[in-house]
Amino acid sequence: MQISKEDFEKMKAKYDKEIKKGKPGKGNKHDIEDQTNWIAYTKEDLMEVLGQDGVTGIKFHFTEFTKDVAEKLYGADADLYVGRLGLVYSSINASPEATRSGDIQGGDQYYDKGTTCPPTCQ
Repeated sequence: MQISKEDFEKMKAKYDKEIKKGKPGKGNKHDIEDQTNWIAYTKEDLMEVLGQDGVTGIKFHFTEFTKDVAEKLYGADADLYVGRLGLVYSSINASPEATRSGDIQGGDQYYDKGTTCPPTCQ
């Protein structure tokens, strides 16, 4: 599912301020002390990006769910996600050699809506 660049930037800023600094994520009702174990995406999710013209790969960005993004993506279950580690991805539009050397030219479309554990664990 595509998300806006503005939502991505809010999620990235929240991550940079909290989890990246070694602090717990801030949820709506409490701090997230037991953080995310894994995030899964379907083949179809990833192929939506990989199948675009000029795309040579995917870049994953560590983020943290903000209240407004969690509400957009998860509706009534938003409180389960606010403050949790997220993984937003965007396209890479560079040769494999450039990508491996760190010259990663990314697209400006961002995607999310993976299955996150917790809160969704089997």
